[in-house]
Amino acid sequence: MKRVALFAFHDALATSISLPMELLTAANSVSKLKDRAPLLEIKIIGLDPAPIHVSGGMQITPNTTLCADENYDLIIIPSRWRHPHRGAPTRPEIQDWLKRQERRGADICAVGNASYFLAEAGLLNKRVATTHWHYFDDFASRYPQVILHRDYLITQADNLFCTGSVNSAADLVIHLIDRYWGASIARRVAQQFSPESRRPFSRNSYRVDRNDLHRDETIALAQNWLARHLNEAFNIKDLAHLSGLSERSFHRRFRQVTGLPPLQYMQKMRLELAQDLLQNSNLSIEEIGQQCGYNDSSYFCRLFKQHNTSSPGEYRRAVRRKLFEVNRSA
Repeated sequence: MKRVALFAFHDALATSISLPMELLTAANSVSKLKDRAPLLEIKIIGLDPAPIHVSGGMQITPNTTLCADENYDLIIIPSRWRHPHRGAPTRPEIQDWLKRQERRGADICAVGNASYFLAEAGLLNKRVATTHWHYFDDFASRYPQVILHRDYLITQADNLFCTGSVNSAADLVIHLIDRYWGASIARRVAQQFSPESRRPFSRNSYRVDRNDLHRDETIALAQNWLARHLNEAFNIKDLAHLSGLSERSFHRRFRQVTGLPPLQYMQKMRLELAQDLLQNSNLSIEEIGQQCGYNDSSYFCRLFKQHNTSSPGEYRRAVRRKLFEVNRSA
């Protein structure tokens, strides 16, 4: 069981606490449906036991306080409704606690302007980070040693994650659920929380080990070729020859930099394209299968359901339900 800490403080943005908490609680619920034990233990941590006043006039009572002897696997720091540099980020006891947890291997996720907490503790020096767009210039001025990426909603540097908004924090939490407990549970959780708004972590994140930012130019060209030929028959031997490599060397280098064998990588890209087309086009399911390289519609539907726990038709209805809700009620 993983131990999760949601750090709460006065004037924290309520949704940056509640949404990650609901997603993680849903992961526990999915586990129970599969007759498994709970996956995680969630605690709200405060600076003291007193109730905490967060945005929207709401109040949160912490389960516990900062303790040097408590270790956590995942720590989520919420965004602050007012200027992020005031108050909690500058307190030495918080900085010491974060540094101890980071050294012990905890994944620490800063939502929006909570990146100020990590920067004040010196944890982001010479590391990539992002923050809420409104504070880009202030953050860059205060923390010149931090490598600020303004064009990414999520950054990862080792076990430190920063997000630019609450929605991107939700994408990050889904990614972490996938990493901790597998794609099946992550998909089930994502489908309960507006799947039309979820963006894959791999698309909107900058991370030090990002597999499409590697330095193997030969494999990068092969990835580019695959992205442009998703609807075509795929033969590893031919692509290896096109890349000037033996099939064995191509397979080894491709897996080394992407983390997946070429066939699995291609399948992942095709299914992500299918999700986009189901949401954003009026093509029939058969036409979408063909666009994604699956001429056998039955096989495409079986494969899609295997990877998404819902058929293409069910997925399309789920992701479009909210998109057209206003029109239906007009």
